[in-house]
This record gives sequence, structure tokens and C-alpha cells, in this order.
Amino acid sequence: MPPSSSSHTPETTTRVIRISRLSLLACGFLLLAVASPAMAWPAAFSWMLVIPFLVLAWILRVRTVVGPDGITARATFSTTRIGWDALAGIRFPKRGWARATLTDGSEVPLPVVTFGRLPELAEASGGRITDPYAAADAARAAEAAARATESNDATK
Repeated sequence: MPPSSSSHTPETTTRVIRISRLSLLACGFLLLAVASPAMAWPAAFSWMLVIPFLVLAWILRVRTVVGPDGITARATFSTTRIGWDALAGIRFPKRGWARATLTDGSEVPLPVVTFGRLPELAEASGGRITDPYAAADAARAAEAAARATESNDATK
């Protein structure tokens, strides 16, 4: 059992962004779906029993890990480590997952990272990646504060 954290223990900011574990339930349903034809005609359809296990392996493997050392993108057959000094930016295409643009001009797909996961990415990066949601909230708060001071000045 690991020791409990205290005020002297630094908090780890490493964040693992992965496919929801609820999708493992879909693998079970897929297994049930392919089991019926496989049992009815094993000579022709028994190979289909492999498909749910391949999907399961893919769900468990694919992820993006963001931490103090950089970003690690684990795809189906490859793992790419990107240091913070090699990262030029992040691009969000219309379809698919985000892509990390490197300083040499190449791009690396970041599995499971979508625009909605950007606050998680920004928090785990330690400020190296900006969070547009936080910037918008700060701008709204500053605007509200400016309106409040204007209304206070107008009533005096």
C-alpha cells in the first residue's frame, strides 16, 4: 500500500487521456453478436471470434499521456514521445483526433485528444499549452468587473 500523500509530497500532473472504459461493454456485446454465426457454422465464421478481442486490445492500448517530460502518444502499432522543446503547437482537424505539430514541421496524431479535452491537456502541460476556455472565462470575469466598477462610479 503506497503511503498517503502529505503537504510535502509533490502532486503529479501526469494525465492519461484514454478511451472510456465503458466501451469495453461494447466489446462484450460484439462478442455476443459474432458468437451466434460462429456457433451456427463454425467452419465459415469461427474466425470472427477474434474481432472483439482485437477491438478490446485496441481500446486498452490507445492513449495519450501528458506530463512534465512531454507527450507520449500510443497508437495501435507505435509509441511516439514528444518533448516539450520539440512541440510547436496542436492542431484540431475537422475529423479525428488532435495532431501535435513539431518544430521540424511534421505532425504526430494524439490519440483520444479532442478539443473538449483541451483543459485536461493544458492542466497537465503545466501551462505550456494554453486553455482557450480559461482565457475566455478570465475575459468574461474582467468584463464583468469593469461593468461593476462603471455602475458603481455612475451611482456615486
